[in-house]
This record gives sequence, C-alpha cells and structure tokens, in this order.
Amino acid sequence: MDNLTQNNDWHSVSCNNVLKSLNASSEGLSAAEAAKRLKIAGPNILDRQTRESAFKILLRQFLNPLIYVLLAATILAIAMGKITDGIVVFSVIVINAIIGFIQEYQAGKTIQGLLQLMPENATVMRDRKQKTIPAADLVPGDYVLLQAGDKVSADMRLTFVKNMQCNESVLTGESLPVEKNTDIIAMETGIADRKNMIFSGTLITSGKAEGVVVLTGIKTEIGKISALLQTTISVKSPLTKSLEKIARGITFSIISVGILVFLIGMFRNYATLDAIFSAITLAVAAIPEGLPAVITIASAIGVKRMANRRAIIRHLSAVETLGSTTVICTDKTGTLTLNEMTVKLLWNGKQKFNVTGVGINTNGKILKNDSDDEGTDDEIGELIRAAALCNDATLHHKEGHWKAVGDPTEVALIAVAGKFGINEDELRSKWQRLDELPFDSEKKIMATLYLSPFGEKIIYLKGAPESVISLLLNSDNSSTLVDTEQVRTEGLQMAETGMRVLAFASKKVDIEHSSLITEDDLCDFYFLGLQAMSDPPRIEVKEAIDTCHKAGITVKMITGDHPSTAAAIGRELGFKNAERVITGKELQNLNAEELQEVVKNTNIFARVSPEDKLNLVKALQANGEVVAMTGDGVNDAPALKRADIGVAMGISGTAVAKEAADMILADDNFESIKAAVEEGRRVFDNLQKSIVFLLPTSIGLGLVIFIAVLFFPTERGILLIPMQPVQVLWINLITAVALSLPLALEAMEPNVMNRPPRKPNKPLLSSLIIFRMVLVSFVMAGGTIGLFLWEYNIELSRGIGHSQAISEAQTMAVTAMVLFQVFYLIDCRSLHFSAHKIGLFSNPSIYIGIATVLFVHSAFVYFPFMNRWFHSSPLKVEAWVVSASVAFSILIIISIEKWIRRKFYKNSTL
Repeated sequence: MDNLTQNNDWHSVSCNNVLKSLNASSEGLSAAEAAKRLKIAGPNILDRQTRESAFKILLRQFLNPLIYVLLAATILAIAMGKITDGIVVFSVIVINAIIGFIQEYQAGKTIQGLLQLMPENATVMRDRKQKTIPAADLVPGDYVLLQAGDKVSADMRLTFVKNMQCNESVLTGESLPVEKNTDIIAMETGIADRKNMIFSGTLITSGKAEGVVVLTGIKTEIGKISALLQTTISVKSPLTKSLEKIARGITFSIISVGILVFLIGMFRNYATLDAIFSAITLAVAAIPEGLPAVITIASAIGVKRMANRRAIIRHLSAVETLGSTTVICTDKTGTLTLNEMTVKLLWNGKQKFNVTGVGINTNGKILKNDSDDEGTDDEIGELIRAAALCNDATLHHKEGHWKAVGDPTEVALIAVAGKFGINEDELRSKWQRLDELPFDSEKKIMATLYLSPFGEKIIYLKGAPESVISLLLNSDNSSTLVDTEQVRTEGLQMAETGMRVLAFASKKVDIEHSSLITEDDLCDFYFLGLQAMSDPPRIEVKEAIDTCHKAGITVKMITGDHPSTAAAIGRELGFKNAERVITGKELQNLNAEELQEVVKNTNIFARVSPEDKLNLVKALQANGEVVAMTGDGVNDAPALKRADIGVAMGISGTAVAKEAADMILADDNFESIKAAVEEGRRVFDNLQKSIVFLLPTSIGLGLVIFIAVLFFPTERGILLIPMQPVQVLWINLITAVALSLPLALEAMEPNVMNRPPRKPNKPLLSSLIIFRMVLVSFVMAGGTIGLFLWEYNIELSRGIGHSQAISEAQTMAVTAMVLFQVFYLIDCRSLHFSAHKIGLFSNPSIYIGIATVLFVHSAFVYFPFMNRWFHSSPLKVEAWVVSASVAFSILIIISIEKWIRRKFYKNSTL
C-alpha cells in the first residue's frame, strides 16, 4: 500500500487494473480498511510549514556585523562608566531591530493559503453505502462520487464519466474547462492532458463522474507544489546584495581601523581607557546607523506611491527590485487575458461579423466584416437565438456588477445575445423548453427542444463543427444547402487563431412530435452558422508590453494553455519572436545548459508544469537576469517565490499565489506592472541619492576621529577629540535621517522608462560615485577639524576653562558637520545636474527637512537637558556664521565637479 501511494502513472493504467492494484472496488472500502489505510497514507491534508516565531524574527535582527560592533561599543561604554553613552548607542540598535522586525513579520504564510483549496467533505462509498466524510479522511482506494459544483478533494483516476468537464486553471493554467473521459493515456502525457484524471483543488463545472482516489495530501499535484514552496529559496534583491557587500566592507574597515586607532593611542601614551574610548568613538562615527532606517522608510514611501497606482507591495525589498527587472515572465490566463470567454467572430454561412467588447457583459456591437453596419435579424438573428436557447448559463447585472453562472463558453454566448439586444430572461419565458440532450463529450453536441411563441416545435443544436457537419451530411433534406467543406474550412481557420469554435443548427419538427429528443431526431439539421470565441487580451496590455520593450525589459509568456492559443495571444500582443513556442514536454528533454540557451531566444512557453515554470525562472537567473514572474494560480506559486519579484493577481489570484508573491496587482491589470517598474526605478534612483548622501558623512566622521587620534595632543589629562560617541550618533541618526528622507520624495528622473535596466552585477557605488564621496568626506573632515581647533583656541584665549572650551569646540564641530550635510543635501538632489537645473523648489520637502534639522539642532545646542545628554554647550551667533560659511564650500566644490564631468566626460555615468 505504501508503494502504491507513490505511483504517478495511474493515467496509463486501465480502470480495472487501478482498482485491482489498490485492492478497491466500486462498492467502496470498509470502515476498518479505510482506517488502516489512513494510518499508512496519513490524513488528506497539506502539511503546514512551521511559521517562524516573532521572537526568532526579532532575534535575527541583531545578527549583523555592524550591530556586533555597536553592541561591543555599548558594553565598553557602560564598562567605562559612560552609562548615558551606552544607552544612546543601544537605543540605535533597538530602533534598527524594530524596523527590520516589522518588515519581516508578515512573511511565512505561503503554505497556509493552500488549505483553502481543500474541500471540507467528500461523497464516497463506504461499506457498500454512499456516505459523506471529511475530505481529510480520504485514503487511496476510496471510491468517490462527483457532480457539477464539487471541488475535487484528492487526485483520482476516473472510472465513470457522464458529460463531465473540470476547470483546472488553478493548477494547469488552461483557460477552458477540460472534458474528461476514462480512456488509457500514454505514460509521458503531461498533467494538462491527463483527461482520465482529476486533481485536488480543481472544480467540476458540469456533468458527473466516479473515480478512485490514488493520491492524497502532500503526494497530490497540489501537495507537490506545497513541497516546492517549502524547498524553494527566495532570491535576495540586487540592492540587498549590494548593501550586504557594502556592510561587510564597512565592518572590516571599522574593525581594522578601530584596532589601528587603539594601537596608535597606546603608542602615543594614551591611557588605556582613552585609547579604547577613541576606538569606540571611531566605530560609532564610521557606522551609518541611519542607513537601515532611511532604506526602509524610503522604500515605504515607494510602497505608498505604488499602492496609489494599484500595485500592492508585500515586501519592501521588492520596490527596488522592480526597477532592476530585466525579464517579466507572465502567465497568460487572467494576466494577459481577462479569463472571461468572449465571442469575437460570427459566420452565417455567407458573411462574417465582428463582435466588439470584451468580457462577461453585454457592452458591444455585432458589425458586418469591414463595416460599421450592424448585423440584422435576418442575417444572424436565428444563429444568436439558437446559441441563447441551447444554453444553461445565466448572466445578470446586479449591484453594478455582472454576475455569471454556468460554463464560461455558454456565458459568452449569452453575452453576445445581449449585445444583439436579446434579453435571456424574456427569451426563455416566451420559449418553452420541452427536452434537452446535455452536452455529450463523445458526440461533442448539445440539443434542446423548444415550443416557440408561434406554436412550432424546434430543435436547436450546438457543438464542435465536425460533429454538427456530420449531422448535416446525413441529411436528405433539400433545405440543407450549405457547403459543408466551406464550413469545415472556416472553422479550421478560426481555430488556428487560437479561438474556440462552435457550430449551430436547427430543425423544425411536427407539432405532434413527442416532447422528447430521440436519436432519430439527430439528422436533417439546417445550418445556422459558427461562433468563435476566445479569452481576449486586456486592452491596455499591448501598450504596457511595448513600454516594457522600450525600457529594455523582455516579456515572456509561460502558460499551461495550448501552444496555438499562446502563440495567437503572443502575436496579438506584440511579443517578440511570437511564432516560436516551446512546450513543457520539450523543456523536460533539455539539460540545464541547454535550457539556459533556449530561454535567451524563446519568449513563449506552453503546456508547462509548475516544475517547468520554476526551472525557467532558475535558468533566466543563471543567465544573470533579474526576473519578475506574474501569475494567479496555484501552479504559479513556486515560480513566484523563486523569482526576484513575484507578482500575483489581486482579484483572480488564489491565496497561495498572493502569499508567495512580493507584489499584488489590485486590479489584475498587467499595465500596473509598467507603473510599478517606473516607481521602482524612481525608488532606486532616490535610494542611491540617499546612500550617496549618508556614506560620506560617516566616512568624514571617521576621518575626523582618526586624524584627531593620530595628531591631536592630550591636554591636561583630557583627550582632545572633536566629537564624543553620543554626538556622533546625533549626527548619524537624527540629522542624517531627517535630511536624507526628503530625497526619497524627489521627482522621477526624465525618460526613466527609456533607459535599460540597471545591470544586476553593477555595483551600487561606481568608481565615480566613490570618488565623489571621498572628495566630500575629506572636505567635511577638513572643515570640521579646522573649525574645532579654531573654536577651541579662541575659547582658551578668552580664559574659559579647558573642559568648557572642549565642550564648545565639540558643539561647533557637530554644528559644522550638520551644516555641511545641509548644503551637500542640495547637491545630492541630482547625481548629474546642479540644483538650479532640476529646480530649486521642485521638492519642497527638502526645505522642510532642512528647517526641521536646524530647529532640532538648535535644541541640541541650547536646551539644558540636551546639553547634559550630549555634552554640548550653547554657541554664539558668530560661531554659526563661521560654520555656515565654511560648510557652504561643499556646494561650490561639488557643483564644479559636476560641471567638469558634464563638460569633459560626457559619456561617463554614475
């Protein structure tokens, strides 16, 4: 029994052999046998992945090299008796930890969504009686009874089928319900074409069937996807990778220079505690404590902007990743298309008619081919009435929305009738249905017998063109004048464009005719015409794809649908190389290297499995691409999780897809992805500006401490140092954050969607940016040290005590560094152009930030409690004027550097 539950080839085995292999029968298992098997196979549920506890998530926020340095600084400061300093440093650690915790807490729910696909109960045969049992109690060998409306509770091999169709789009991506049968199928047949199987989580749309359970729980196809999700590793964003590289470099440099500072201090005969204090000060100075907060808050601003454009971001890192995306892998059904069948073309045997409007509504017209004239009742009236009457679906407009019930194909026929002005309720109230032959999957026809308002009995017939043609050919009725070969040709031409084609016919019978349809009645039909329908592309998608191409982003379609349908949609939407379609079966014959080569030049993949989608994403990433994957079904979830950015549909998407994704489209609109990419690129530009603004401050502060330890004397037993650790933290955390955040509100750079994506392997900090940061760091450090010494000597010359002179000089040094940042901020509004070029007042938040910092820093200088906490002292007005004059030099120097680069290095890029 244990081996049987591992089998995956049930579709290639006859019904009798399946039952025999499972020791089962149509009479069902006994209760005792079912209980025994339940112990062996386990309950029919999907294992939940143990969710990480909140405490563990919080603890992980402290596992960072930069945090280790700050923790060491905290411990040493407290050990040296500097309790206030230690508390302030530790507060910085806690703030960063809280920010990271909030960012991660919502993750880890992916597997939970799968449980919503599992029905609560199932109808089975047990002890030779029909019973309803919890779906969790199903075991291999259970004999299950199914009917329209049932959600399938396990993977089953069908043993009996009566006009059954199953909607498997949640699993395979197939847009149309699949007709089921009991025939033996070749072993290598893919999941989407296993018509003798039904799978857990799918929905029975019509007919009834019986089947034997072959796989349950984690062994089902949905269970395999659950396993894939648990083993699939989420890929870090390019920005995250760059920042981790920068953090490692900063940590290594801080530790190295900190040790060097300690050794220099000892060499210069500093007291041991003073040498340690100098090393701590340098460590605190060099760590950009405000950087995590700036990145998180700036990303959050981008999230809010994207939400206004109908793109909901679940993970902050996804904001920047969108801007770096090089390939978008999109599902077809429900993503590029509406997932609503729409009649597009009619043919009455003589003339074609185009149908306008898309989706399940009656908005649209039926126009003669190449004309603005609408079709008349004489031309197409009978064809449309036949489609509405040989039909069991309903379509109504309620509370501002269209509500459809029934098979999607039949709903489309009702919608086109509404476009012609036919109200289904009125039509059916006037026409009395006497009998019907439900759709037969073998004959591929449906027939209804009506008593018309005129007292006539009419049989309406619909079905596959070949099936209807055969009934016309068998007719001896001279009224059947249609050219059957022409019908066949027209039907094939429509089908080749990826549309589903139905033929319609009618037959009048004597009023004395029985109120039942017999086999003898299925002949002598009069041909009415063809209706061709498809799941239409969204109107705005073609423009969105074109925009993506202009932005250097390749769009690829990865779908479980039929190759011809995928190709037709690809051509209509302007996919590159749309004629080349590769199926999942072909992909499975390729090794990893061959697959990497294939994905370079192929943009449409059809009939793919969840594993195929995942492998395609991996192959693209192996080629160095930053991959965005869109989807809505369970089958998309592993690829959504693996992709650099997973994009799920908010309306039609399953809970599984939404939980696996990084971004959700609230309107299911592919066009929103284009808007999100725009915002992503804007966010990256502004984040880069923020980083380029923050890092020189930390480097400059580190230089100030290093130079002081290397050259400054120890005066009267007191270490002469321009800034204390808590003062450095004040600059790094409070002022730096308040000044850099306004950069996140800068306007979008010109032609942001006309430039190629940033290369994934391109460093965040180019050589030109590094040069600028080094230049800024030395200017800031030199100016700050100069002002410290100037103020220190001035105060000593006035007879002020040594300790007070140091306090005032340190306050002036901090003030100078803050003012350097204020003027440098104006330069950072654009990495390429001057502040005047981009508009001095185009971003008012810059000046709000500056005003806020100056106000808060005034409290740092003048409020007594701030003086106690941060060892600061009040400054005279002259000190502010001198500091501002020196700090203004940074604006002039960087403006000159930008001008030189634009004039002599036009092709250089940052």
